[in-house]
Amino acid sequence: MPSVDDPASVRYARMRWNTPLSAEHADLLLQRLDIPAGGSVLDLGCGWGELLLRAVTGSGATIGVGVDTDQSALARGRRAALDRGAAQVSFVRQAAATWRRPADRVLCLGSAHALGGTAAGLATLAELVEPGGRLLFGDGFWERTPSPEAVKIFGADVLSLPDLVELVRATGWRVLHLSTADQREWDDFESTWRAGRQEWLLAHPDDPRAEGVRDELDTRLREYVTVYRGLLGLGYFVLGR
Repeated sequence: MPSVDDPASVRYARMRWNTPLSAEHADLLLQRLDIPAGGSVLDLGCGWGELLLRAVTGSGATIGVGVDTDQSALARGRRAALDRGAAQVSFVRQAAATWRRPADRVLCLGSAHALGGTAAGLATLAELVEPGGRLLFGDGFWERTPSPEAVKIFGADVLSLPDLVELVRATGWRVLHLSTADQREWDDFESTWRAGRQEWLLAHPDDPRAEGVRDELDTRLREYVTVYRGLLGLGYFVLGR
């Protein structure tokens, strides 16, 4: 386990999951996903798999697989599965784009980039959802016309919400549920993303690494409040075919 004296090891320490999503909103999405007892759940780009663990243990699914390339996040997921007695959940270190085994329910939140982008990701995911299954897909969108600074940070491929919905439809999916992250979810996400290292800074103000960590966190906070707070959205789609 990484040392708490290492600022990199506490980067995600205060985060429930790496997406702007409250526990109540997650419960709603999992309800709409309608995971069958005895079914299988796949999470591509799972991180430490908190949503996967809740999806499997709360539904009676018999198989859960999380796929990611972040070794430390996967180790955190394995520890959580062990602590909760979720032996049916496993974590695999593998690039999401190379995964080929389908499941009854698939999760892909903020990880379309690992599948070649939104359009390519939606096409790939169609091959990984069993017939009659469902996909929980999360992707960013612009709430309004973005500034040049926002495009520089997030790239030119981010769509508006109407265009994102149209892309989902054009790739053969039906929207069974759509909701978006609200401002409190975004504020909490950004705050918890910084929190582990903010706490490290308070405990290690004279560490040689402190200046670099402080600069990174200050830059992120400045960008959030001046460039993309209220501009970048996150849409959650429960999809079927």
